[in-house]
Amino acid sequence: MGIYEELQARGLIAQVTDEKEIRELINSGGARFYIGFDPTADSLHVGHFMALCLMKRLQMAGNKPVVLLGGGTGYIGDPSGRTDMRSMMTPETIEHNCECFKKQIERFIEFGEDKAIAVNNADWLLKLNYIDLLREVGAHFSVNNMLRAECYKQRMEKGLSFLEFNYMIMQSYDFLYLHEHYGCNMQFGGDDQWSNMLGGTELIRRKTGDDAYAMTITLLLNSEGKKMGKTAKGAVWLDPNKTSPFEFYQYWRNVDDADVMKCIRMLTFIPLETIEEMEKWDDSRINEKKEILAWELTRLVHGQEEADKARAVAASLFSGGESADMPTTELEAAEVPEGGISLIELLVRCSLCPSRSDARRQIQQGGVTVDGEKADSIEITVSADALREGVVIRKGKKAYRKAVLK
Repeated sequence: MGIYEELQARGLIAQVTDEKEIRELINSGGARFYIGFDPTADSLHVGHFMALCLMKRLQMAGNKPVVLLGGGTGYIGDPSGRTDMRSMMTPETIEHNCECFKKQIERFIEFGEDKAIAVNNADWLLKLNYIDLLREVGAHFSVNNMLRAECYKQRMEKGLSFLEFNYMIMQSYDFLYLHEHYGCNMQFGGDDQWSNMLGGTELIRRKTGDDAYAMTITLLLNSEGKKMGKTAKGAVWLDPNKTSPFEFYQYWRNVDDADVMKCIRMLTFIPLETIEEMEKWDDSRINEKKEILAWELTRLVHGQEEADKARAVAASLFSGGESADMPTTELEAAEVPEGGISLIELLVRCSLCPSRSDARRQIQQGGVTVDGEKADSIEITVSADALREGVVIRKGKKAYRKAVLK
């Protein structure tokens, strides 16, 4: 089985421009492909995870990745999948985020001579002359066709800025530049990028006469059709300082039963033969599947030591024990009033609830325990003395946090 057939079997391929050519190209290790990452935050998140895994799979099959950091396109903001305009970032923020991305990507992709390279489109986009761009690139784009693109259609009712309208041209120009300067012959991206990617292949054909190809990856959706990778706290980040390895492990440990095998197939590197055997397991082994999924993905992102530690902590907590490696929130003395801190406030401070109203509701519904005792009142306060010893708070069955006073 070639890498193309494996990607198909894992359900990763959404759309391709030229199936026969792409199949031959990546199966032979002849693809010089790129995936772009716009620096919208200082960490990658689960939404980027499939792209990173795809790069790793293709590199393992002998293809050459080009990591494109969007230091230039980050000035504009991709309207794809958005209902509003992205916040504009300062040049300093964009540069910082690009550096953070590169360090995280190095955990997945092997860089070096004749291996992967990283480039930043700020190096060419920020030097463009507007009149030259209009004449040399803009002349090849039909506004009518652009407005039919899904990424623009969904924004037209609420308003699409001219700034964002240029994004497709910028991304297409990236592909042309990478083709001419680095020999890129393929672009991969999320399925919501399809229109932008077609713009690039067409621009290359018009400007150079060469063939270039595009393939989109299936978006990671749950059984309800919603994007995965979000919690009550927000995105599930790959940076351990934003989402701890334990929290990352727990996210995957708690996915819906209906999504487990799909995630194992699409995201892990477990051989397909093994996955096919797992699909035959009895329903009573669903938790075993979830633990395998959580451990495999935590190992990929944070390393085996952290994956082992997260699994051990989870096993200890859910068997009624306690662990020294439990996720902990440290409170400053100034944060705890003399009479103690309310449990409602503590739930929010520990990121177990997104708001005070949610914390109040969780307590009223009997879903909160403090050191193993069910919280039976929204008036409960936790003293400074108790916090010096450390207080274990649990929301529901699977969300734990130790609160301690520094």
